Amino acid sequence: MAKEDLQGGELTVTESRTRLKKPPLYRVLLHNDDFTTMEFVVYVLQKVFQRSEADAVRVMLQVHLEGVGVAGVYTYEVAEMKAAQVASLAQSSEYPLLCTVEADESGG
Repeated sequence: MAKEDLQGGELTVTESRTRLKKPPLYRVLLHNDDFTTMEFVVYVLQKVFQRSEADAVRVMLQVHLEGVGVAGVYTYEVAEMKAAQVASLAQSSEYPLLCTVEADESGG
């Protein structure tokens, strides 16, 4: 921002720095059910969340054994979009796979 010095007629430039706050993050969760196959959960993790096969199997086993697993952590808009993609894939494949979004309280 330029300011004019009233006495000397000179222009001085002052620099203002704005620190952008990082957007809050949200976890995309997959929930276990009795009907969705393990293979389909692995497929979803690879297709929607770009997980490697080994990582997708690890998350799928977490969902299977613990009842819920973290598919990914994203900004709100991306998390909601991924959850919608999962719901669409599950519905078109006639699976009741539940995918939810919650605030990531871990701080990153």
